Amino acid sequence: MLVLGGARSGKSRYAQQRIERNAGELAFIATAQPLDTEMKQRIERHQCDRGPRWHTIDAPIDLVNAIADADRHADAILVDCVTLWLSNLILTDRPVPARELCEAISQSRRPVALVSNEVGCGIVPENSLARRFRDEAGRLNQQIAASADEVVMIVAGLPLILKP
Repeated sequence: MLVLGGARSGKSRYAQQRIERNAGELAFIATAQPLDTEMKQRIERHQCDRGPRWHTIDAPIDLVNAIADADRHADAILVDCVTLWLSNLILTDRPVPARELCEAISQSRRPVALVSNEVGCGIVPENSLARRFRDEAGRLNQQIAASADEVVMIVAGLPLILKP
């Protein structure tokens, strides 16, 4: 399942609630990095929102292997978020392994939900790095959506089912 939405749309909460419907141990694959005090506090708040069933795997770069690892140890997987992962790759001049990510998702034996920002609804950014990010995010979201069984867009906390 791919869960898309804008900033503060409720996409993470929706994805977490959907994954929590599964029995057993849950894996939270975190792509955020605590590079400043505000982000560290944000990460801590999100961790407090999850219960004891959740095991956190930090994967700011190697998301593909993190999904494969979680698939062996958890009963359901939540990745939050794809666009932070993309930022981490772009800012470290690494290629975006979109095909490999889609393969890892499709090969998982567990339910997997991925959270991603929909960034294509705004204005064209004024600088090349922001334009590259927007373009890469759009292409990556399209690839994940094509391979996902379910795609949901969250707007103002409300789910819009895009697929199936």
